[in-house]
Amino acid sequence: MAAITPIVFGILAFIAHILLIALFVKKSYTVKRHIIINQPVEKVFAFVKYLKNQDTYSAWAKLDPAMQKTYTGTDGTVGFVSAWDSQVKKAGKGEQTIIEIEELKKVAYAIRFIKPFAGNAYAKLSTKAIDAQQTKVYWSLQSKMKYPSNIMLLFMNMDNVIGKDLEEGLSQLKLLLENN
Repeated sequence: MAAITPIVFGILAFIAHILLIALFVKKSYTVKRHIIINQPVEKVFAFVKYLKNQDTYSAWAKLDPAMQKTYTGTDGTVGFVSAWDSQVKKAGKGEQTIIEIEELKKVAYAIRFIKPFAGNAYAKLSTKAIDAQQTKVYWSLQSKMKYPSNIMLLFMNMDNVIGKDLEEGLSQLKLLLENN
């Protein structure tokens, strides 16, 4: 029994150390990417404001071609909800709601992840005319991790992980819009 006591104290000290570190680790992150599309801002915005169109360019929508989708409301308007449910763990289950539209400028979404992990995020697609035939499209995602889960942010580079998916989606969006 005496040999177990130092092991137990060692484990408890390690856990306390991790919890203490987590107090000082950031709890939120933002990932942003952009691309230039050779199309007028009107054409680009007319496409990105519809949430269903994300199925054609989002890296996350392509994770599971068999994922079940349901829609509520009128697409392209505030309040429209796109929900998904997938057996593929990385795709999981959740829903995305349009919470703000500023015509020709931005569409903002509230995202609620249900599984494999519960969480919330805020995403935004913004458009800015460079000239009459070019548009810069920005895609951003913001989220928070609760204490003590935020300790994972020390080991995960969310900018790389999520940024890769945003870049892939924006590249696909560019191909779609420039070839149609």
